Amino acid sequence: MEKMMTVSFPGGKKVNANYKGGTIRTDQPIKEGGEGSAPEPFTLFFASIATCAGIYALEFCNERHISTDGLALRLKAIRNPTSKLFDQVVLTLTLPANFPKKYRTAITKAVNLCTVKKHIVDPPQFRLEIN
Repeated sequence: MEKMMTVSFPGGKKVNANYKGGTIRTDQPIKEGGEGSAPEPFTLFFASIATCAGIYALEFCNERHISTDGLALRLKAIRNPTSKLFDQVVLTLTLPANFPKKYRTAITKAVNLCTVKKHIVDPPQFRLEIN
């Protein structure tokens, strides 16, 4: 199975990804010459991790008919001051007040099934082809 995206350049520092009829818009911040009209691509990287983990938490609750009122997920990325790269990503899952204690370990395992995270832990090979 392949996933195919087409990238377009609508002007300025905007770069968009087009996939299945939808458009994921990006832009650079004003301080970097963009308009700040959309998230930066790297922000979407972190958003993909958080939303992937989030859908696993949501589905876990939905499958067990557990209310998701109060369910929340926060991602904190920590930058290494020496390398200037982010070397820690901390996900904090807030469970609903009525969340059954017997499922705490199971929801942790479910959230850790996130496909985005799996691709970071076991990364694909990257190749650039020029036409």
